[in-house]
Amino acid sequence: MKAVLLKAYNKNIIRAMLGLSIEERKVPKPDIDEVIIKVHASPVNPSDIAFIQGSYNIVKSLPAIPGFEASGIIVDSGDNKKHLIGKKASCFIQGNGSGTWSEYMLAKIDDIIILNDDMNMDQAACFTVNPFTAWGILSIAIAKKARAIIQNASGGQVAAFIRELAHDNNIDVIDIVRKEKTSLLIKRQGARNVLVETDEDFINNLREVTNEFKPTVAYDAVGGKLAGQMFNSLAKDGEIVVYGGLSGKNIIDVNTMDIIFDNKTISGFNLIDWKDKIGKDEFNRISDILQKKIISGSLQTNISAEISYDNIVKGLRTYISDMSNGKLLIVPNNE
Repeated sequence: MKAVLLKAYNKNIIRAMLGLSIEERKVPKPDIDEVIIKVHASPVNPSDIAFIQGSYNIVKSLPAIPGFEASGIIVDSGDNKKHLIGKKASCFIQGNGSGTWSEYMLAKIDDIIILNDDMNMDQAACFTVNPFTAWGILSIAIAKKARAIIQNASGGQVAAFIRELAHDNNIDVIDIVRKEKTSLLIKRQGARNVLVETDEDFINNLREVTNEFKPTVAYDAVGGKLAGQMFNSLAKDGEIVVYGGLSGKNIIDVNTMDIIFDNKTISGFNLIDWKDKIGKDEFNRISDILQKKIISGSLQTNISAEISYDNIVKGLRTYISDMSNGKLLIVPNNE
């Protein structure tokens, strides 16, 4: 099988991408409670970029196949899972022995979701991370009975799902983006309250809109100064939930008095921990709901392009230049 191989980590993202190679590898053999998936497509996520730089919390023995998420068809299995052969599946894997940027991949049963037959396989490739992240972190706002939330990285897919799910729960959303063109884009998608971080009046605009809506939950995928500004803008008893670090910077300029006297908190969200916490039955219930939304078209990942392995460096360069354009799918042989 053909696979993308990472032979060395490099903090310089361009050098890291140029170090990727396409090589022939043996198709792995499944053990008990494992399956082989013929990969349909694998998306490029920010975690994949961090991984090839060596700055993600998952570090594999090298050479390694990158990629944590994919969709495909189960073509082989351990002796106790033969009934799954031929089924559509999505997977999210972070173990040392496999990666999704390959024609075939090995996955443990606990790392896959068996899909409805009507599920679109491009959408399925992006199913196991962003929709569940949005559901999981929005559940925090729902539990707090929040009437308004504020989020950054609002041109991204998690933010888009949060907007849609928040609308279903009658929660107002304040969105923050870096570029005016992204503001126009998400407004066309239904966003109502959008702030542009680079505007010279950003702080005044932030103060005005948060005074009006009084958000009690914030979602941070960026870090740095912006996260601190969002935290300080929250109402009493507010909570900022950190689920990403796109800027590579720690949160700064937090008002310490808000923590002491307004009972504001900072927490983190990890998808794997959340999945373990809610349990298998609840996860499957949520999966069924999300699949129905995707099949109906009410919840959709914006897919901007598909690339083959031969064009992976060019495609990755385009992706990192503006992640708000939509998901990039890596498709074996550009099928």
